[in-house]
Amino acid sequence: MLSQARAFVHVSPRLGVVRRQLVQHASVRAGSSSLQVLVPIGTGSEEIETCCIADTLVRAGAEVTVASVEEGLTVTCSRGIKIVADVPITDCESKLWDLVVCPGGMPGAERLRDSAALTSIIGDQRSSGRWLGAVCAAPAVVLQHHNLLDDKATCYPAPKFTETLGGKLAPGEVVVAGNVVTSKGPGTSLPFAIKLVELLYGKEKANEIADQMLVPRP
Repeated sequence: MLSQARAFVHVSPRLGVVRRQLVQHASVRAGSSSLQVLVPIGTGSEEIETCCIADTLVRAGAEVTVASVEEGLTVTCSRGIKIVADVPITDCESKLWDLVVCPGGMPGAERLRDSAALTSIIGDQRSSGRWLGAVCAAPAVVLQHHNLLDDKATCYPAPKFTETLGGKLAPGEVVVAGNVVTSKGPGTSLPFAIKLVELLYGKEKANEIADQMLVPRP
């Protein structure tokens, strides 16, 4: 898991493997005051979105768990970069999450959609009123498929996704409706992540992280 502890990312130019090595000061939820964030990934998930979300929320102080919906922990993403997840998604079903965020990418979003364990988690997240997020293809392919969207959302601006949202499609890079937050794609991932920080920690913290990362304030 990623926490407020220092997180180091190593990208191997030879293997294209992202490995996260960390020094942790907090472990399980019962012994930690950190907010708990789940980022599920599968074969074909979008690397930029996954890393932007996880990195930004760690900076804010959240404990981020990256979970694989595949049989193994090493997941090959949409551009061939490999990310090593913390745990399999089945380990996450019995836990309470302050936020669950689904990155997009294809066929990554379809892999998330078809995970029975993740379907259970996001359904509970939505019905309980805890925060649920999705970006790029995931709002249409995952959330809309499972009838988890409110009356408005956004997604990657390709017809096969926007037509799936139909009348729910709303303008803006980041759309908040009820307890669901959606965004358009790789280029909007940082504003999306900063908005998630704002929803979890408040505007002041979001501005602090945005300034540190040189991201225009939301």
